[in-house]
Amino acid sequence: MALFSGFANIGKVPELRKRLLFTLVMLAVYRIGVFVTIPGVDRNVMQAVVNKQGGGLLGMLNMFSGGALGNLSIFALGIMPYVSASIVLQLLAMVFKPLEELRKEGEQGQRKINQYTRYGTIVLSVVQAFSIAMSLEALNNQDLSDSARVGDVVVHAGWGFRIMSVITLTTGTAFMMWVGEQITERGIGNGISLIIFAGIVDGIPSGLFQYFATNKGNIQPLNLAAVAAVVLATVATIVFFERGQRRIPIFYARRTVGRRVYGGQTAHLPLRVNTAGTIPPIFASSLLMFPATLANFKIPGMAQLQTALQRGDWVFNVFYVGLIIFFCYFYTAITFQPVDVADNLKKQQAFIPSIRQGKQTADYIDHVMSRLTFGGSLYVAAVCIVPSIISEAFHVPFRWGGTSIMIVVGVAIDTVNQIEAHLITRNYEGLSGSGGKATRIRGRRDV
Repeated sequence: MALFSGFANIGKVPELRKRLLFTLVMLAVYRIGVFVTIPGVDRNVMQAVVNKQGGGLLGMLNMFSGGALGNLSIFALGIMPYVSASIVLQLLAMVFKPLEELRKEGEQGQRKINQYTRYGTIVLSVVQAFSIAMSLEALNNQDLSDSARVGDVVVHAGWGFRIMSVITLTTGTAFMMWVGEQITERGIGNGISLIIFAGIVDGIPSGLFQYFATNKGNIQPLNLAAVAAVVLATVATIVFFERGQRRIPIFYARRTVGRRVYGGQTAHLPLRVNTAGTIPPIFASSLLMFPATLANFKIPGMAQLQTALQRGDWVFNVFYVGLIIFFCYFYTAITFQPVDVADNLKKQQAFIPSIRQGKQTADYIDHVMSRLTFGGSLYVAAVCIVPSIISEAFHVPFRWGGTSIMIVVGVAIDTVNQIEAHLITRNYEGLSGSGGKATRIRGRRDV
């Protein structure tokens, strides 16, 4: 009952109600744009291409774009150029001194970095849009089935089509970026994440309908029940670990200014179990699916590599797990800087008990973070690999991936947390009835 009363309280907060309505309207605009096709292409032929190459990088990009690539929509590039530009700037901040200084300037520096991210998004969109235009022309009159050729994807190939495609796709990505930023500023949740979330969720009903239509009269209820149980267990595991934290105790030094005493308080430094989020499985999937995409373009040697890396095979699973663990450590090292955390604690006259300020504090935090990342990487690998293994064991042809579930659940948790924050600040109980407390991962103080 507490959950239903929490949802009922949403309508009692005018600002929250407006934010939710604004978010839904923006997402509806995005979903409408998915069905607006770029000029000079045949959507039906492209759907056949995507269906044939669904196991490659093309299928994954189509999933993250919410079917926009299969429809050859103005949003066919999706929001991935923005994500790629953000990651590139984070990498550059580690080696490029001006960007590192901007990151340390707080809100003003972050605003400047966001501006550079937008410029980078446009540049990447132009390059990727031109590549897509050339790829679409290369798909003309290609063998899309075992019986006959389906037709041309591009009706009138040439520079006119290429220029029009670059302008249209780049504008579509820029508009999606604007929609995402508007949702973040005036709506609820992270706008970019919600756009990816909407694209993935949109494919669930069609996937279920396709499975039941394909297996009409041969549906095994026990297998479906087992797979549903695995999905629920996977969701519960994701919720537990995504909300899990290792809290390091922090004490603020007591100081006297005049007649007043400041400090002497106790706090915690929360370290997430999975700092890297869903970036590692996305990168790992992209690398492993790339040979399948290149094989479709008749690149020498790629067909043999694709055969060796068949999804569901033990070789694929071993490489997949190894890449996920590597990218978990790599991305955490980029986004989390123990030296900066230690410097900030020193400036605030805070310290960790029994740990000297400065280098020892940074080393201690790095040690704890490394152990957390190891556990977090194993969790991410298990979530991404176990569903596919179970699906193969029960011979269920309906494909669903742990990466998609992680994105959907992670975005849902973040959005619910923001709704709870709005409710609690106005003296209402949160949706969970407990204010959305995080799970605490306990450990020894001297790890």
